[in-house]
Amino acid sequence: MNKYARLSLIAAAAMTLAACGKQEQPAAGAASAPAAAAAGGDVTVKIGQVSPMSGPISHLGKDNEFGAKLAIEDLNAEGVEIGGKKVKFELVSEDDQGDPKIGTQVAQRLVDAGVVGVVGHLNSGTTIPASKIYSDAGLPQISPSATNPDYTKQGFKTTFRVIANDVQQGTALGQFAADGLKAKKVAIIDDRTAYGQGLADEFEKAVKAKGLEVVKREFTTNTATDFNAILTSIKATKPDVIFYGGMDAQAGPLAKQMSRLGIKAKLMGGDGWQTPEFIKLAGEAAEGQLSSSCGVPRDKMPGFAAFNDKFKAKFNTEVQIYAPYEYDAVRVLVDAMKRAKSTDPKVYLPEVGKTDYTGVTGKISFDDKGDIKNGAVTVYQVKNGKWEVVSTVGGAPAAASAAQ
Repeated sequence: MNKYARLSLIAAAAMTLAACGKQEQPAAGAASAPAAAAAGGDVTVKIGQVSPMSGPISHLGKDNEFGAKLAIEDLNAEGVEIGGKKVKFELVSEDDQGDPKIGTQVAQRLVDAGVVGVVGHLNSGTTIPASKIYSDAGLPQISPSATNPDYTKQGFKTTFRVIANDVQQGTALGQFAADGLKAKKVAIIDDRTAYGQGLADEFEKAVKAKGLEVVKREFTTNTATDFNAILTSIKATKPDVIFYGGMDAQAGPLAKQMSRLGIKAKLMGGDGWQTPEFIKLAGEAAEGQLSSSCGVPRDKMPGFAAFNDKFKAKFNTEVQIYAPYEYDAVRVLVDAMKRAKSTDPKVYLPEVGKTDYTGVTGKISFDDKGDIKNGAVTVYQVKNGKWEVVSTVGGAPAAASAAQ
């Protein structure tokens, strides 16, 4: 009897295992990981977002995330249909801490999570290494803020950006230093990141082409707060302009320390510190300093006023820099899905490159590398505690109104 009982138990266990194995197999025609069926018959589509949401520039990372959240909320309110099916979008947000190693880790996490496209990363230093992972997975990636030219020079068919690059930005800043400020001598500091150093390199090329003398080239890190030694060595060269390639977390203290040391040179930089946070960190030393932003002024953006109202009402804070570009990047992905009638990256990826879309920030279309066509650069100066427009270079005329 014991022998028969044991055989019966073994047979029962085998049948149970077989049944479990059968249950784990997806039914024919079931939705894949990127687009699983949701309650009510809707299809859920995951879009990834990556930015540094902790660390010294977390305010910029959260700004990006808020832009993406607002886009997802608006799309879901619109009841988007793709390929005859109603779609519900879900944002999968990751924090790369502005660290290239973590950037690649979270990129793989998004691939594994089944996202159909990615908006990000914020920093060039994280965007570039992560782009290889997205390319290998065939996922479209649109950066709202990475400006290093190398991002789109890699030959990947998956990389796009909705903002001007550092060749355009560095050239505009260099020309303004020469023609607008009539500078003769400049000193250059960068934070040795892909963004900061890359922009500083382009600025140096531009000022040298205009005949200016680079009297000093120094570097720091993107976590430093004490610049007295660097500034003391620069002070002796009596530059007209000090250019800083980096972010606002360093540019603010740098401006303060310039003021304490009695340095009369103008501080110039790029979009990394054309922020309200820079003015807050620099205090009175912010007055008169100059920085650029990759895009037209906000009052020239066709959809910024409405976007700004919704943004403030939703998040109870002001826009830092890139939130409108993040918003547009999400919508560009979805616009490509609509035209392709598919949320499958393999199907809709070719449509991203054919984009002709007017968003919050203006007209968006891409060249064969994935760079935005006719990218604008605007130079700003702090006057009476606020950033004011000085000049704008480039940019395409916008259509009548932004898609909302």
